[in-house]
Amino acid sequence: MASIPTWLRTFGIDPKRSLSACRGIGRYLRARREFRAQLGGDFRWGNPLPILDEWQVACGSLGAYFFQDQRVAQWIHQENPRRHVDVGSRLDGFIGHLSVFRQVEVLDLRPPPAVVSNVTFHQLDLMQALPAEWIEATDSLSCLHTIEHFGLGRYGDAIDVDGHHKGLAQLKRMVAPGGRLYLSTPIGPQRVEFNAHRVFAAATVAGWFADGWEIERFAVIDDASRLHDSVAWRGPELETHFGCHAGLGIVVARKTR
Repeated sequence: MASIPTWLRTFGIDPKRSLSACRGIGRYLRARREFRAQLGGDFRWGNPLPILDEWQVACGSLGAYFFQDQRVAQWIHQENPRRHVDVGSRLDGFIGHLSVFRQVEVLDLRPPPAVVSNVTFHQLDLMQALPAEWIEATDSLSCLHTIEHFGLGRYGDAIDVDGHHKGLAQLKRMVAPGGRLYLSTPIGPQRVEFNAHRVFAAATVAGWFADGWEIERFAVIDDASRLHDSVAWRGPELETHFGCHAGLGIVVARKTR
């Protein structure tokens, strides 16, 4: 059963941030009073939009998504594939990075939000039969922080306990021989945190590429959001998920046949 703080966050209430905001009310009121006393006639006073806690936090967030999106985009830029297709990755991070320097095609279960320069959208459910035009269709395919959601119903997909297996099989079929798959997913003790995501054992992720694929790189972002650019994935640390409970594994694998 989810904890009370977890349920509160589900309904948009963050207890820790709420407490921090309460502590910031006095500071806000003092700053507001001081600013209004200095305000001239070139600005009218609009509707207040209090931000109560950012004065005590760092200048930005450099979490797993930041390092994942930056690093994988860098690798793809270095490889310069003929065609790059993405399945389900973040538009406002990874896809945005790619679209700066190349064309990218995006497949997603959900409809596209808008027209974006250098990005072509295709609406497709990978848990259904793969259309013939997408079989061995690309020499470069990415699927970041997505496979863990397949079959949990979070995004309107059908409930399917084997959804990740089906989705992975489809991803592999999309890559032409010699092409690369860039895949990331949470790693740690294997479990389902319904309906947010699955967390996979690192050995499970490595095992996905045991037949017909060669792992060229296994990167890890650990629980403290530190990037380990290339880990010894054949070593004993694989069985302990490289020390992660809720880390991120990023695999670059080449299709050998």
